[in-house]
Amino acid sequence: MKNIIKNIGIIAMAVALTVSFTSCEATKNANNKQKGAVIGAAGGAVLGAILGNNLGKGGNGELGAVIGGVVGGGAGVLIGNKMDKQAQQIETEIPGAEVERVDDGIVITFDENSGVFFDTGKYNVNAASQVNLDKLSGVLKEYVDTNVLVIGHTDSVGSEASNLLLSQRRAQAVTSYFTGSKGLSAGRFTTNWYGEQSPIGDNNTPEGRAHNRRVNIVIVPNEKMKQDAETEAGN
Repeated sequence: MKNIIKNIGIIAMAVALTVSFTSCEATKNANNKQKGAVIGAAGGAVLGAILGNNLGKGGNGELGAVIGGVVGGGAGVLIGNKMDKQAQQIETEIPGAEVERVDDGIVITFDENSGVFFDTGKYNVNAASQVNLDKLSGVLKEYVDTNVLVIGHTDSVGSEASNLLLSQRRAQAVTSYFTGSKGLSAGRFTTNWYGEQSPIGDNNTPEGRAHNRRVNIVIVPNEKMKQDAETEAGN
């Protein structure tokens, strides 16, 4: 493991708290990357998972400040356990989504093959996409001490300017669905968009373009969860 382990006692605590979740693929990712008991750069790994390590120039602001830094020590273990449980529930209820536990966050990727998609050139949330967004909104209502980032992407077909606008409208449509139709607090949400600038697939192939036409939904602990964990851990 490349991350720096704070001490053996915290490792043992992490194992004790998470042993029942090791069958969850997202939790396996967490064991390899964070697991709450390590110290990492602020949001770096999460940003890589969102943007495919291609930090674009589009969007409406910096995501790093929203994501924040990794919480270490006993508080980080407690947060990691809560986020593991949430990730497992999302995987169970939305089997088509790609769910990854990275640092303190959960990165969910919906592309055209995994549950949330848009008609060509459109940005309205269609009926097929609503099914999975409804399931995810139920999880978000259950885990209230989290913030949510919604990030839109497109493939490279069309002009860069039109793709940036399309990714903006799609990301905003998803956020509006959560906050309008499903009644989630708008204060929990940050919306961003990167157009064609952060591909994770090959834009020269139909399969790659389908992966690039995606929406990321990122769930991170809010300040209340962090403060509660610090108090519980006695930090």
